[in-house]
Amino acid sequence: MSAIIELERLNLYYSEYHALKNVSMDIRERSITALIGPSGCGKSTLLRTLNRMNDTIKGVRITGRVRLNGRDIYEPGVCVEQLRKNVGMVFQQPNPFPKSIYDNVAYGPRIHGVKKKSDLDEIVENSLRAAALWDEVKDHLKKSAYGLSGGQQQRLCIARALAVNPQILLMDEPTSALDPISTLKIEELIQELKARYTIVIVTHNMQQAARVSDRTAFFLNGEMVEYAETPKLFSNPQDRRTEDYITGRFG
Repeated sequence: MSAIIELERLNLYYSEYHALKNVSMDIRERSITALIGPSGCGKSTLLRTLNRMNDTIKGVRITGRVRLNGRDIYEPGVCVEQLRKNVGMVFQQPNPFPKSIYDNVAYGPRIHGVKKKSDLDEIVENSLRAAALWDEVKDHLKKSAYGLSGGQQQRLCIARALAVNPQILLMDEPTSALDPISTLKIEELIQELKARYTIVIVTHNMQQAARVSDRTAFFLNGEMVEYAETPKLFSNPQDRRTEDYITGRFG
């Protein structure tokens, strides 16, 4: 399986604070990569480097390379808007827009020039189907997205990200605000989406990483301590710090 994202000696600084330290890793196409580690270890910061969300934070400085499909996304001339279309993001808290269910999903395609109603209808339906939400909302598309449950809102946010046809889906603790049943639905959905998308998920839940991911990276104090196939990392960690974390000795 080929690498779609390649990180080479990536360092990130928030002013003087060194948040990511010499991170080098490959992320494979159409796979699920989990980033685990204690709070403040750099995993969400790393996720946000992959679609340049950190650009909006004052004082951020980056060295090293982040290549997507072989091109460094931080080199001059890269269109950040196009990058974020290609690399979608789902956040910890469901964040639907104050619009109808339909308009939430159609928002991105409209921005990118899709005007024809029949085209939008098709995109909305396909995206909601891909997010395993269509059957629950197909008769309520004009109703406010705020009327959905938390789990449904998160799946709507996934549908919204899928509507612009990304290659990669970044998920920052996408189930931490959800109940166990909604969490299970999202995990099942993530597994289904792997057939078409590359997924990188930050999770504080090690059981979730073990359940859904193909490969797992363990971060500590801004350093990537260990990166391996998920079953191997959890059953036979090579670094004592990884073993201490997954066995609950700290974190």
